[in-house]
Amino acid sequence: MSYRDGHFQDLKVPLTWTVGVAVVVAIVAAVALLLSDRRETLQSGWVSVGRATADVAASPVGQAISAPGRWAGQASQYVRDYFFAVSENRRLRAENAELRQWKASAVALEDTNARYRALLGFRTKPPIAMASAHVILDAHGPFADTRLADAGKEKGVEVGNPVMNERGLVGRVIGVAHGASRVLLLTDVASRTPVLVDRTDARAILTGDASATPKLEYLRGVDPIKEGDRILTSGDGGMIPRGLPVGTAVKGLDGSWRVRLDADESSIDFVRILLFKDFSLLVNQQELAQPGSPAGPPPDNAPAAAPAPTAPAAKAPPPVQAPAAAAAVSVGAPRPAPAPPPSPAAKPPAAAAAPAASDKSE
Repeated sequence: MSYRDGHFQDLKVPLTWTVGVAVVVAIVAAVALLLSDRRETLQSGWVSVGRATADVAASPVGQAISAPGRWAGQASQYVRDYFFAVSENRRLRAENAELRQWKASAVALEDTNARYRALLGFRTKPPIAMASAHVILDAHGPFADTRLADAGKEKGVEVGNPVMNERGLVGRVIGVAHGASRVLLLTDVASRTPVLVDRTDARAILTGDASATPKLEYLRGVDPIKEGDRILTSGDGGMIPRGLPVGTAVKGLDGSWRVRLDADESSIDFVRILLFKDFSLLVNQQELAQPGSPAGPPPDNAPAAAPAPTAPAAKAPPPVQAPAAAAAVSVGAPRPAPAPPPSPAAKPPAAAAAPAASDKSE
């Protein structure tokens, strides 16, 4: 069957017209493009008018042609965002959780570093050797309040050593082993600590009673304490140095004076053990052990005392007969007799002298 007799024979005329219109549109577009490119020579007259007309006509046509592309891009982006929103949300949730963990770790490390700096920066006057320790066990009960620290004999810790954290006095060591030491807190019922009021220098005994605020007992003086006074260690008894911070005086519900401990303002995790036995550690023992002069005279009298040992040396020339010669001189000095006889015959002349004297008297 030929093309003329087929089913497409009715499309001959529309195709012809379509091709003709397309050719005309192409010619018009080509002319417009040529005229728009020659801007330096076609600036006035009907050419410029034609170019402006072509621009006005091409603007909506360009927008109409580019619109489907824009719509397709927006649709694809919307579809992409819609289908990938769930996975993106999951990724962001996981990242947020990880960042929260890092933030918590950073805050904990910052707090730990601050406490370490406070502990290492603690100094006493005069300086006392210290050992750092970490509290590893808490033994808390209705009547007992102790802690176990990971420092013992290998670091020089002994029973009675004071224990402090970065804020104030915690307690004292009551038991020591290799690698561990037990600390009796100030709140324990067996704790007794001599303290003083910083404002009035009044003495007292800080007594633990298993409460958070130990009691002040045996206060001395007239009006010795007021609300808010600073409480320090007094050093009485020589077991704890003087001036260590303890807490603040408060009035209890039972009317007694109590102390709000500075050490309770932070957790008792890291502590410093003061290697202190008595006040003899605060002075130079070598200087105290050096004796002065044997007789104890001041330095100005030292030259006068020096010739004293040499005095017997002046009488040394008569080695053995020095005592006898002295006796002979004392006895025979009034007589011009020649050399005295030996010591056994020394007494007869003296005895004979007595009768001679009596004869003269007669």
